[in-house]
Amino acid sequence: MRIAALFIISGFLLAACQQTVFVDTNVDDNRNRVVDIVNRADSPILQFYASKPNQRSRGQDLLEGSVIGSDGYLTLNFDDGTGTCIFDFRAEFSNGTEARRDAFNVCAETTWTVY
Repeated sequence: MRIAALFIISGFLLAACQQTVFVDTNVDDNRNRVVDIVNRADSPILQFYASKPNQRSRGQDLLEGSVIGSDGYLTLNFDDGTGTCIFDFRAEFSNGTEARRDAFNVCAETTWTVY
């Protein structure tokens, strides 16, 4: 009985914590910011970066050690809570080349395909 009560209380606390995360979002404009990064190149994508325009740093590698193989894709959500729709994309391939796309609108486009 006591264990069941702990599980119920834990569930309420977890739900409250999750709700707080959503409430803390700065902008809730209901715009889709989910984009498929599609690799049609012969080489796997080893690193992928998305930064806000005019940002000096390219930021962290969003693949976090994963790889997007040739003819593969990865779906990423670019909703960072700031309302930003425009990002500069950069993909680095295993053969040392890179693909770039500046001013990609994640609110209007759902796929970035690299060749």
